Amino acid sequence: MKKKVLFICIHNSARSQMAEAFLTQMCGEQFEVHSAGLEPGKLNPVAVEVMREIGMDISGNRTKSVFDMFKSGKLFSHVISVCDAASTERCPIFPGVTTRLRWSFADPSSFRGTHEQILSETRQVRDAIKERIEQWCREVCSQAACQDQD
Repeated sequence: MKKKVLFICIHNSARSQMAEAFLTQMCGEQFEVHSAGLEPGKLNPVAVEVMREIGMDISGNRTKSVFDMFKSGKLFSHVISVCDAASTERCPIFPGVTTRLRWSFADPSSFRGTHEQILSETRQVRDAIKERIEQWCREVCSQAACQDQD
């Protein structure tokens, strides 16, 4: 049975969407992956653009409310906050989970400058999220392999 993972951030418009896409791609056979936000907004078009650059299409995703996820009654084995350090205290604590993690990433909606500057900063966030998920997959998959041998 797949473990359920929920990525949360403030708007569910970029960071949590990217994290959901990466974990689904990398470890989708082990996890049922969701994302949601405290104040769901619109999907960030720059996040869509930088994900498309690496062959991942999130343009059809919709933003979801963490409160709707809670009301759905789904239980998650992992809830991972991907808010930046300044917003992390605003990210909700999802009750009833076995593991809560906080991974701090800058918020692409706060980036200012030319389109190219915003793209560049959003690419950095995308790459950092991908790297963190790759690392987490290695850790979790290695733990699961050890547990399977017991």
